[in-house]
Amino acid sequence: MDKVLKISILSQEESWINPFLKEWINSLSNNFQINFVHQEISLMSGDILFILSYWQKVSSKTLEKFSSSVVVHASDLPKGRGWSPVSWTVLEGHNQIPIVLFKATSQIDQGEIYLKDYIYLEGHELINEIRVKQAHKTIDLCNRFINEYPEILNHGNHQIGTPSYFPRRTPKDSELDINKSIKEQFNLLRIADNDNYPVFFDYLGKRYIIKIYKEN
Repeated sequence: MDKVLKISILSQEESWINPFLKEWINSLSNNFQINFVHQEISLMSGDILFILSYWQKVSSKTLEKFSSSVVVHASDLPKGRGWSPVSWTVLEGHNQIPIVLFKATSQIDQGEIYLKDYIYLEGHELINEIRVKQAHKTIDLCNRFINEYPEILNHGNHQIGTPSYFPRRTPKDSELDINKSIKEQFNLLRIADNDNYPVFFDYLGKRYIIKIYKEN
């Protein structure tokens, strides 16, 4: 690769993935000009735009500023479009989670798929451990895309099958059922964000918050 690639990375300012992205950026060679931003308005034109853990739709006008714009999403698209696919998949009891890198288009989660891999869990990991695996696999897909760019653009695959959609999770989705066992609800405990979305239950007119940690 002769020329210096201009790469932009767009993520939500509040996203958990940002520390991992900063480490990744620091590890990249001087062959790349990196622009890491948290607002669409801050994006300049360039070669590649990575949209990673960004919660708004990116306009077609912005996408047109880049030779290629891609998203990483942890589901077997077109199944599992939408919000928080890892959390919903863990709740379904799966320990093998598909993750894809695909073309960003004006239609959310509908672009051609360039790369696919899997996140592998053992069933005991809590959210912080799950996020480490997700972040590493996300960055791995991005590195592979860079290494194979621009030839990889000729090898996209159209999404095949009937789409399904995950809804946006709300605080209500973290409610425990006091009539069910811990074992029955362990996956809900696993994906709980102790700081932002802890699990809870209501009893005798009071609300109780539960935070879960592994013993060191």
